[in-house]
Order: sequence, then C-alpha cells, then structure tokens
Amino acid sequence: MVTKLLHTRYRVTDLEKTISFYKDVLGLEEVRRSTSGRGSQLVFLKAPQSEELIEICKFDESGPVQVGPDLTHLAFEVDDMEAFAAHAARFGYPLSDGPHRASNGSVIAFIDAPEGYEIELIQPTGRK
Repeated sequence: MVTKLLHTRYRVTDLEKTISFYKDVLGLEEVRRSTSGRGSQLVFLKAPQSEELIEICKFDESGPVQVGPDLTHLAFEVDDMEAFAAHAARFGYPLSDGPHRASNGSVIAFIDAPEGYEIELIQPTGRK
C-alpha cells in the first residue's frame, strides 16, 4: 500500500514561462531542478503551507503537449480572492471563471496556467 502522495506531474512545452507563472503569479517555491536519466527537464515546486510537490516536466521527445479540457486541475487556497485576482491580472493572467460563492460560503474561481492547465482557487469561508 502507498503511504503518502509525493508529487503531481504536469508536462509542458515552455518550461521557463510555466515556472514563472507558478512562482510569480501563484507564489510557489522552487524546491529543486534536475534532468532525469532519459533527459526530462524537471522542476519541483511547493506551496508555502504544503508538503506535496508539483513536478513540471519538459520532455520534447514525448511529442506535443495536449491538455484536454476539464481533464485535471490543481486547487490552491487563497486568503483574499479579490487581491489575488488583481495580482494575477498584473502578470497577464486574469481569472478565467468566477469568482463564485459556493453553498458553504467559500469563494471559488479559476485561472489558466500558460500551457492551458486549469488552476482552481478557493478562498475558505470566513476569509475577507
């Protein structure tokens, strides 16, 4: 049996543009970079209060990256949706959907990462 989730991988075409989005727009920390035995360029990131990592992988030999609509997304907690939306827009990444208030009072919105992967943003109930 498995014991814990270590990381989630997303393959991309433009590694540096994607890493810039995750660091500058979302505020993730770059943990490490490496090149795998088969030649994949790998960058591992994490959110400030999380242990699980996100692996961003560039491996052109796998062919073009094809992100399917509504197939997968990462979800991150934000303290202030309005402030986050303004911050992201300054970098050229406006919210793609929302914000919407959920039945439990939390606020939910979405933003698209450079390669088309969808990012869900959740402001928990009682914040701002």
